Amino acid sequence: MATVVCCGAATLDTIFRVERIPTGPGKILPEAMVEVAHGMATSAAAAIARLGGTAKLFARVGADLGGAQFVAELTAAGVDCSGVRRVPGARTPLATVLIDPNGERLVVPFYDPALGRDPGWLPLAAVAAADAALVDVRWPEGAAAVLDAARAAGIPAVLDADVGPPDVTLALAARATHAVFSEPAALAASGAADIPTALDRLADRIDAILAVTAGARGCLWRDPASGALHSLAPPAVTAVDTLAAGDVFHGAFTLALAEGAVLPRAIAFANAASALKCRTFGGRLGAPTRAEVELVLAVAS
Repeated sequence: MATVVCCGAATLDTIFRVERIPTGPGKILPEAMVEVAHGMATSAAAAIARLGGTAKLFARVGADLGGAQFVAELTAAGVDCSGVRRVPGARTPLATVLIDPNGERLVVPFYDPALGRDPGWLPLAAVAAADAALVDVRWPEGAAAVLDAARAAGIPAVLDADVGPPDVTLALAARATHAVFSEPAALAASGAADIPTALDRLADRIDAILAVTAGARGCLWRDPASGALHSLAPPAVTAVDTLAAGDVFHGAFTLALAEGAVLPRAIAFANAASALKCRTFGGRLGAPTRAEVELVLAVAS
């Protein structure tokens, strides 16, 4: 099994399914609710484990009951949490999420500043022993350290470039071998009004393989040799929850690279995993198995 080190966000999420996302004050009653250990890198690691890979998580949580719950949940999901630091005096990050019937969501996260930003404690030797690394933008200092260690080890160094300060995102992308942006993050970082223009502008600034995820429209990427633009739509599904779909995409994509897949195959694999996740309410809990993804790919071919 290929090994992927994931570094970044770790939260405890309370996810509510509601009739509609409110636009003003008031009270709404949810139709369903789950509590789950979540976060971008966390959800990607859990997806990697479910897809048959070995996932090691580098993250920060509090030395509180929430931190103990987080580690227990991810360990039960098959993720190696020996690189999760429980910080004394800090609170484990929390998020409240509302999901509407179309699968769209409103996310309200809280990260305790007491978690600290220093990455000096990270067990970077585990990166050199891995087959790929994946980071998100929520802990830039940790992400930079892991990307640098992955580049030094000659393994894929993948950035989940979601919405954040553009200068931070661009600085991390410059350290990556593969930078996969969400559409809003790509437009914000490039100043472009559309994805093709964004990819062109980003390519002028970043020496990495560049791609953009665009929800139901799939993934667009630049050919690393010719610079030609390619796109691939995901399998059609009835989406009930898009929360963590991007995280599952990045986890599946990085696992495929770790296994030696060529770029189009890695994107097809990630597209299928991400689409299948959207069928199930509960964020990362909807991540598919390897058999489910391979079946979808076999039918598509």
